[in-house]
Amino acid sequence: MPKHVVVIASGETERRALPRLVRFLSEGGVLGVDIRIPPRNRALSGDMAARLIKAAWYENLHAPPDKFVVLVDVDRAAPDRVLDRMRAGLAQRLRGVDAEVLYAYAQAHLEAWYFADADNLRSRLGRDLGHVDASRPDEIDNPKLQLRNLLGDRVYTARISAEIAGALDAATIARRSPSFSGFVQAVENGSGHRSRA
Repeated sequence: MPKHVVVIASGETERRALPRLVRFLSEGGVLGVDIRIPPRNRALSGDMAARLIKAAWYENLHAPPDKFVVLVDVDRAAPDRVLDRMRAGLAQRLRGVDAEVLYAYAQAHLEAWYFADADNLRSRLGRDLGHVDASRPDEIDNPKLQLRNLLGDRVYTARISAEIAGALDAATIARRSPSFSGFVQAVENGSGHRSRA
């Protein structure tokens, strides 16, 4: 049966890029992936995640989401520690929401995932990727800055990020990036860091 999944993410870059990175999931039974982000560039905290989940749940009670996936940039910190902070107290704030809440992370930033598909990224940018080790994308130091440098005179925006994401192959990224693979698994079939709302 098709699933409606809501992803809670940190910002406009994710809101624009993630649908392009997971578009293939519609073939595997995911009806739709709706990306929700904090308003007015506010930080994604446990409290903010709870607010976004409740808003998505209550706005469509006749056909609520099947599950939620909270995607967090861990900025090279230990993922479990960051996710534990995000989870802390979230279940108590989500009384009345009868859906599974899963947690996923980007090891550095979403942009690290782009380097996992080095061939298509190189083709999209029209240049060599320089000294970046694309074989280990989750270990790239400051991938957002690396991507900005590769863009040269072009300004890196959420729109540019979405265009880049649209040129990439998610299967290649999932093979090379454990954090992206974990995110896809959470969206697709529910494995990952679990919590029941």
